[in-house]
Amino acid sequence: MEKIKVVFLGTAASTPTKERGLSSVALKRKGEWFLFDCPEGTQRQMLAAGVSMLKIKSIFISHLHADHVLGIPGLVATMSIHQRDYPLTIFGPSGIKKMAMQAIHASIMNVNFEIRFAELGKGVCLEGADYFVRSFPLRHEVECFGFAFKEEDKQGEFQRQKALDFGIPEGPLWGKLQKGESIEVSGKKFYPKQVMDESKAVLGKKISIVFDTRPAKSYYSEIKESDLLIHEATFSEELLSRAIKTRHSTAREAGKVAAETGCKKLALTHLSSRHKEEKKLENEARKEFGDVVAATDFLEIEL
Repeated sequence: MEKIKVVFLGTAASTPTKERGLSSVALKRKGEWFLFDCPEGTQRQMLAAGVSMLKIKSIFISHLHADHVLGIPGLVATMSIHQRDYPLTIFGPSGIKKMAMQAIHASIMNVNFEIRFAELGKGVCLEGADYFVRSFPLRHEVECFGFAFKEEDKQGEFQRQKALDFGIPEGPLWGKLQKGESIEVSGKKFYPKQVMDESKAVLGKKISIVFDTRPAKSYYSEIKESDLLIHEATFSEELLSRAIKTRHSTAREAGKVAAETGCKKLALTHLSSRHKEEKKLENEARKEFGDVVAATDFLEIEL
């Protein structure tokens, strides 16, 4: 399978710093970009990181706090200036359309392309030909969602000659077998394992993105066994009481989440400006989980 590239456009919580823009993540797969949260300054970060605005078809907004959404009007304006002529879909919690359109209208801009809106719930929110994105509720001060981007698994390689030898005619039945379904021909049942070379099966990559939340087992099943878990780590453990009060997570708690869900790699993001040394946060998370990186702006991870 083709590699997936994850780019951290910003990694700060609440307010930007000299070193960090507000939290946003871009994901590239097969030439298509997906954007997760769009705070103030996102389009400039995209330019610096080489993320194509015009190749973004979908934007996913976790919640409506200002530090996660205020970049939408500016990004839409730039897309219009560059003569975008195909739809943009913005996924978000209830109220996303009203908030975005009010901001766009207040900016007195002419939008020359269609903007579609979809309100999030628990389940698949976007389905492509060979991937899907699931959204799931988090535990923050307001309605907030996390996201899991998952490639479809490749079941193996279809063995054409074996199918013909079994007397299975070429056509829709072959497609069913490749999708993992059993079929019947002339009263006889056939199963995928009879015509699929399972030694060539490939598991699709999974990237989970968890912005503002208190850790909660309610979303564990959604992120389990992620190849990359991007999890907020707003505070260090010494500020646990502050994290609880503001409905955020500490770095150590993020490490525990990664460990308990069987993830392969953890990237910490949404870091408070109180923390000048990301190594401290990494070390805290490593008390619970081994493969950790405290993300910095423009960090790229390929899977």
